[in-house]
Amino acid sequence: MENSVVCLTGPRQISLEPCPTEPLGAGQVRVRTRYSGISAGTELTLYRGSNPRLTKDWDDARRIFVPREATLPYPLAGFGYEEVGEIVEVAPDVTRHQVGEIVWGIWGHRADAVVAAEAVAALPAGLDPLAGVFARPGAIALTAILAADLHLGEWVGVFGQGVIGLIATRLAVLSGTRVVAVDRIPARLDLALGQGARFAVNAAVEPAAEMIRAVTGGAGADVCLELSGAYPALHQAIRATVPAGRVVAGGFYQGEAGGLALGEEFHHNRIQLVAAQVSAAAPGVAGRWNSVRIAHTFMELVGDGQVDPLPLVSHVVAAASVAEALELLDRGDSDTLQVVLDFS
Repeated sequence: MENSVVCLTGPRQISLEPCPTEPLGAGQVRVRTRYSGISAGTELTLYRGSNPRLTKDWDDARRIFVPREATLPYPLAGFGYEEVGEIVEVAPDVTRHQVGEIVWGIWGHRADAVVAAEAVAALPAGLDPLAGVFARPGAIALTAILAADLHLGEWVGVFGQGVIGLIATRLAVLSGTRVVAVDRIPARLDLALGQGARFAVNAAVEPAAEMIRAVTGGAGADVCLELSGAYPALHQAIRATVPAGRVVAGGFYQGEAGGLALGEEFHHNRIQLVAAQVSAAAPGVAGRWNSVRIAHTFMELVGDGQVDPLPLVSHVVAAASVAEALELLDRGDSDTLQVVLDFS
């Protein structure tokens, strides 16, 4: 495939466009993309036009959003953060990688990328290259797990069994906890049971908080992780948690909150609400963990066979059909989980 890049020119206006090939500089490698996973969270917010960065500027120094005076920052070219590919060229001063190596990293939805050598990592030996697209989703899930501060034998509710939620369910099980998986799609709940969840709650037909309290003898979950990004689910996670327990909000919530009643269980049960975001580890572990270690640790778990993300791949779509791929995610069909672009 000639060099090309995915371009988003406006809400729901997306295509694969030709682009020039970048020259290779010192300390860099050239990667030919094999697969690039599409995020059903951040990327859908860009695709739909709801991401706050489209209407506001992020002041990194002050860590605050500020009003944007200019128009929306379209077009966006090469967004994406779930890539795996083959190194086809290395700069003379690069010794840590070699031509032919399969690596994972973040370089966006493009056929050919020039990146810093230290920004990519070798895929563990023997893995299907498709597994490489899960490095970032896995890091998001592991970041939430670290923020949850789980302990052996605890009850954990995991709300939202999309890609991130299913990985988090598996990681919580590996942590020695008893997981109750919550979702509105039966097929995803079946996958959660396959990842080791003790119980599955269909929130479309069952009261999630009451069900979690029932299976925990009335006490509630010690910790709940909310990974769907839906405010009503966050409210149910709060309701399902023991007094003075912790709720980790790891979803990418959009707009103003609807369905979240903070004057109820949150206030009366003194719930600790913690945000988890992949750019940094939770304060309690930040001295030992950073975003690089988190991503590498997840991929080591995949390489060791403790986590198998491949069953979460629901669609592999030719990169030229990226518009159809985003439409799949946008519709939210029950059989859609991880959608992957094939650049080969």
